[in-house]
This record gives sequence, C-alpha cells and structure tokens, in this order.
Amino acid sequence: MKLSLLLLTLISILNTSYAQTTDKINPKDVTIARDKWGVPHIYGKTDADAVYGFVWAQAEDNFELMQHSWAATKGRAAEILGKDGAIFDVLAHMLEIDRVFEEQYEKGFSPEFKEIIRAYAQGANDYARTHPKEVLLKGIFPLSEREIVAGYLLGNIIMTGTAFEVGKIFGNQLDQYTQPTGSNGFAFSRDITKENKTFFCSNSHQPIEGVVSWYEVHMNSEEGWNMLGATFTLGITPFVGTNQNLGWTHTVNQPDLTDIYKLTMHPKKKLHYKYDGEWFPLEVKKLNLKVKVIGLKIPVSLKFFKSKHGMVMKNKTGFYALRFSANQRITASEQWYRMNKASNFEEFKDALSMVSIPCFNVVYADKDNNIYNLGNGLIPNNRKENYNWHGILRGDTSDNVWQPEFYKFEELPQIENPSCGWIFNSNNTPFTATYPKCDLDSKDYPNHLMGYLEKETNRSIRFEEMMDAFKNKKLSYEDFKRMKFDIQYPDSTFYTYNIENLDDITLLDPAEYPDLKEVLEMINTWDRKPDKDDKTAAVFSVAFTYIIDELADRSNLLGTNTLPKETFVDALRKAKKFMLKHYGRLDVPFGEVHIHRREKGSDVSFPSSGMPENLAAMAYTRDKKQKGKLRTYSGESFILIAQFDENGLNQVETINAFGSSNRPESPHYTDQMEMFVNRQLKPMTLDKEEILKNAVKTYSPEPKP
Repeated sequence: MKLSLLLLTLISILNTSYAQTTDKINPKDVTIARDKWGVPHIYGKTDADAVYGFVWAQAEDNFELMQHSWAATKGRAAEILGKDGAIFDVLAHMLEIDRVFEEQYEKGFSPEFKEIIRAYAQGANDYARTHPKEVLLKGIFPLSEREIVAGYLLGNIIMTGTAFEVGKIFGNQLDQYTQPTGSNGFAFSRDITKENKTFFCSNSHQPIEGVVSWYEVHMNSEEGWNMLGATFTLGITPFVGTNQNLGWTHTVNQPDLTDIYKLTMHPKKKLHYKYDGEWFPLEVKKLNLKVKVIGLKIPVSLKFFKSKHGMVMKNKTGFYALRFSANQRITASEQWYRMNKASNFEEFKDALSMVSIPCFNVVYADKDNNIYNLGNGLIPNNRKENYNWHGILRGDTSDNVWQPEFYKFEELPQIENPSCGWIFNSNNTPFTATYPKCDLDSKDYPNHLMGYLEKETNRSIRFEEMMDAFKNKKLSYEDFKRMKFDIQYPDSTFYTYNIENLDDITLLDPAEYPDLKEVLEMINTWDRKPDKDDKTAAVFSVAFTYIIDELADRSNLLGTNTLPKETFVDALRKAKKFMLKHYGRLDVPFGEVHIHRREKGSDVSFPSSGMPENLAAMAYTRDKKQKGKLRTYSGESFILIAQFDENGLNQVETINAFGSSNRPESPHYTDQMEMFVNRQLKPMTLDKEEILKNAVKTYSPEPKP
C-alpha cells in the first residue's frame, strides 16, 4: 500500500504543469505544404504560428517517437520502452529538471520566445486531443513549457557526453577515453571554387532511426523566418540547415564538460563523505519507476545521492560524484532560434555569444563569402591548474569544485575566413580545421583545462589527403560531392572505433594461421574501399562486427583500445564461418551482405556501401529478419549541400536515409532510400511561390475543440 501511494505521489509530481499553456495560436493562420517527398513546408503569420504548424506536421509523421521523448521528460519512458526507456528516466532524474526549470525559466527566456515554447506545447496538445487513439500513455498530455525545455536538457546530457560518464561509473569503466565517431561539416570560399560560389555541407552521422534521427522541415513566417534544415523529435527549430543568407551545421566535439569525483566515505558513519576536513551526510535521492516487462508494469526503486559536488552514484569501487554543465543554461532552444533568424554573419555570431548550446562544433558559410568554424562549449573557466581534469578527481576538497562560470564566446577556439579558403570538421580537433599554415595554434588555448579533442579521425585524415590535390587549383561542385561521398580509408591509418592497432590484422602470418590463409590474402589485397560491388571487403566487415562484440562484452566500446592479436584471429574465424554458412564462399559482393533497410515495417531493401569512419560512414548490425545480412543502423543520415552567391542561396540539395515519415503506411516511409544508397540528392528550395505551386498537399491543422 505504501509503495502504491508513493508511486501515485511521484506520478502526480511528475505530471505537474509548472506553467500552464494558453491557446493563443489560430490554426487557420498556419499552412502546411507537403512536397512530393512529403517534406513539410510550414507557413505562418508569426514565428509562433510556424512552430505550431511544425509540431503538428511532425506529429503526423512521427508522433510515436515524439511521445517516447516526452515520456522521458516526465520520468515515464520505462512505462513505454521498458529497461531501454529507464535509462532516459535515470538521466532526466540526474538533471534535476524541476529545480533547474524553476530557477531559470522566468529570467532565462525572452518573452517572445516563451510565446514560441507555448505555441509548440499547444500544437502538441491539440494534436494529442484530436488523435486520442495514438496516445501511448495516459498522463503524458497536456505538455507544458516544462516538458519542452526538459527535452532540450535531456538532449544536452546525452550530447555533451555526460550520459557516457554515467555509463562509465555504472559499468566500472572509469579509465576510458571517449571520442565521437561521426559527422562532417564543410565550408568552401568562392575564392577556391570553379563556380565562384560558396559551398556549404551539413553531413551528420547519427542513428538513422529513433528519437535522435533527423526530421527534415522548412520553416517560414511573415516575421522573416525562412529556414530549411533538420531537427530531432523534440526540436522547436531546425538544428542544422540553411536560410536564404547563411547555413551552418554541427559536429560533436566533446570538450571537457563533465568531471568525476571519487568521494572519501566515513569508515563507520553510513553515507557520510569527507569534504574540507569535515564529514557530511549524502542527500538520498530516490527514483521510483514503472518498467514495462512483457506487457506488465513492474515497480522499480533506484537510489541515488547528492553531495556538494553534484549527483552521486555508487558502484563496486565506491561513491562517485558528477559535476557537469549540461543543465547550467536552459536557453539552448532560444539560441538555435536566433541562429535560424540570423540574416548575416554578425547576427549569427551574436546568437552564438549566448553560449547556451553546451557543446558541438559549428561550421558556417554565407552569401557574403564568410566561412567559419567554432569549437563551441559551455566549459568551466575556473578550473585550477594543479589537477588532472581528464582523470578522476579527489572528492574530499572544495579546491577542485568549479563554480558555474564559463568561457566567453570570444575565448573559444574559432577560425574565420582563413586565407586557405576552406574549413571542415570531422570530429577531429578544432586545431586542424584547414591547411596547417592557416590553422589555430593549440598553444594559445589552455586545453588541459578546456579538454578539446586532440586527435585526428580517419575521416579528417582522408579529407586532408584529398584536399592536397587542390592546393594549386580550384574545386568544382562535382569535385566536392565526390569527396563528400568518398568511402576510401586513408593511406596512412586504419584507426576506427578507437581501435588503435586495427592495422595489426594485416600483419597476421598465414603460415601461423593456415585456416585463415584465404581470408588474410583477401584483406591484404583489399583496396580499403568498401563499395557495394567490392568482393573482398565483406569478410573484413563481418569480422569487424565480431570485434565490436568483443568490445561491447568488455563494456569498453567507447574507450581507446589496443587489442591482442587473438581477438583479431577469433573475429576472422567467426567471419569466415559466417560467410561460408550463409553464402557458401568468401568473395561475396559487399552490398549483398550489407543492406540498407528499415528495422521494422517494410521489406524494401537496397545494397549498401561504406563502413564506420569513412567520410560517407555507415555502421551495421546483424539483421534479425534476414539471416546472414548486416543492416545499416547509424552513419550517413540527413545531408544538405548549399551553394551561395552574392545574392544569397543559389542552390540547395538534401537527402534523408529513409524518408520524411516514420509511419509504415506512408508512401514517404522509404521513398528516399534508393537515392540515398546511390548517393543522389533531391533539389529543394526556399521559394514560397514555387513550393505552393508544386505542393502535393496544402492544408491547415484542424484540431478538435
């Protein structure tokens, strides 16, 4: 009885609407125009109108996934997704969303943007009320401003790497180094292009299905908003894309935004920790969940703690506190909105100066031929010199507990209009963004305190290799697209997924492993270009999946790894067995083994190319439906390439991995797949007259009273 009352009380608290929304948007002021690809072009009298229309349109395509995210903001994702959802509920709990919202909401956002947040909530609530049979969980609606802001905070804790730090503590893997494995951004000055145009490319590598897969949208209002790009399930605006004057994209950068402290616990007093020579009790923070298990909702109680450092977790080696910046500023959504609305470089930089988006590189280009790269980050500026901020910190002193004060925008590493004429980032260090003579000097930044990545990636090395061919000549648009879709591993390295000695596979002696003689010969003659027609790449790729299995078993998928040759030998033997079992031979075309297919809801399938850490990267998992196949699940996703001349946006092309809808019954569930695997792009436009003229469907939302 007590447990039931506790759960009811918790659910009541989680469902509290801290700021009730009011219905101010008239749906008749909103127009949704669907093009032949199903991409929604949203028109409104005001920006708030456009946001209302956007959330309605996305719900038409994506309502199930949106509810997964909204449930997490209320601590109830486990009721829908089981143990996988419980992870998000835990992260939301650690963010202390209610406290942060109460402290920052009123003063943090401008009155104008609060209207936009309310418009988003109204659109979501109107759609849910109009389509009650689609609602997955009673009590998710109505949404308030709290849930909209909480969605961004939850995204922050995932994208900043804090979620990985939580995983390290729970998995007892505290010595790992984490490096991201995806996304590219490119910008080329018209000074080095044959067409005399500025080129820009947004090329994210993300999961291609689920709550952080991309959704393409065009936002337009009579207040000057005209932006084509993509966002995630809870985005109010596009996160990446282009307006008529400028474009930008993000790549994950992961500066040091989270610190772990090991607490010194009292030998006798339970749950007391030492801090500046005194002993303090940990504050107990319980999380009660209902977890869906085989159709039943099982009550689960988890115990966390809080110290003067922040939230505390316990594992088999002790108590560890986390201090992170992901919830220190809640206005990331307004910063993205201001970036959307910027009409020139100065306005764009003014938006960046908010430093409310806690991570991500920014790669930028515009009609005035500005190109730019920012190593963005909400990084504490009061860390002291005498600590190793990359390691586990002492938890018994206040001397290393930084306060929520952060580097200003102008103090972050950024490169603007280098004379070399081009800028890029492929999750490599911000200190290698162009030719070396034009790069920033890392010595000018206290990186032992800021924690920016200092490594290259396969993709950055390969791109720099290709750009060497254009040192003394201009680059055409077709040249650039060939480079963007390149799947060749670089000559100088074969480092991927943080496996530093992957090249050791090529050093295995066939005389020592006679059963692998044919496999090793194939690997050693492979040109390291996993094209769908290549007959030597498949066996290596299958072996690679077994190597990843090994890392996952060690809970060390994200750590830097040097693997013993026995791991490689075992993986190659498993790959040989796999290929012979399913195909009867080893020399099978890569695209016959590797396929691009929706996980559920469709049998449409195409041969795939590319592997992890190619510029056009794809990652694979074993297909549960088609035995012997490896199915794409992450990598190349939404791609946008724009060209600017002095008059503004001259041409824009995009593609998404599957289509604009996540509803299997929709014709747009799979209609971009064939173009995607063939590395083709679809032409898009910001021109309202052209869009409305060619629209397949034009309508306004019709919510029920």
